[in-house]
Amino acid sequence: MKGFLQTSLILLLLWTPLPAQEMIAWSATDSLVWANFKATPNEKMQAVALTASGLTFGYSVKQTNNLIVSFSAEVYAHFYPDKSWVKQDRETNYILGHEQLHFDITELFARMLRKELSELRITNNLKRRVQQIHNRINMDMDKMQNLYDRETNHSINVEAQRRWEKDVTEALKALEAYTSPYISVGTS
Repeated sequence: MKGFLQTSLILLLLWTPLPAQEMIAWSATDSLVWANFKATPNEKMQAVALTASGLTFGYSVKQTNNLIVSFSAEVYAHFYPDKSWVKQDRETNYILGHEQLHFDITELFARMLRKELSELRITNNLKRRVQQIHNRINMDMDKMQNLYDRETNHSINVEAQRRWEKDVTEALKALEAYTSPYISVGTS
């Protein structure tokens, strides 16, 4: 079993420093390990582990004569070790796989956000449109994370867990063109 903590998607107009905290960027080649889960477990919860992950997002715009002519953005899926925990006496590779899939779902939504941002038309209501997309992606990600836990019963339903692993892997592959965190739209 597992609980889930969803951090907020952060929208920045210009890059500003984030509060000092350890973050691990999602990687296709590096999976989570139990040593990444550094927070103190909540012994009152039945969950064996808790994954804190979220999207870190920033963008900037270029204007000429008060018209937006281009924008660039960076979108990352991050895992937060200091907010993630595991009850060490109950660690298993199977549960770690369940936790990894939460992080993979975060990356899936990072790719969805990158795709939508790369398809935006440059208009003067760009900032409002980016905010709308950000809000929807964040809500949809939260819904999917919760659905994943419900359908797998926090990893207890092995068949559902396998189906989710297959579906998320296929969805990540379908959005492989949006793996790079960097987006640039418009004239330079």
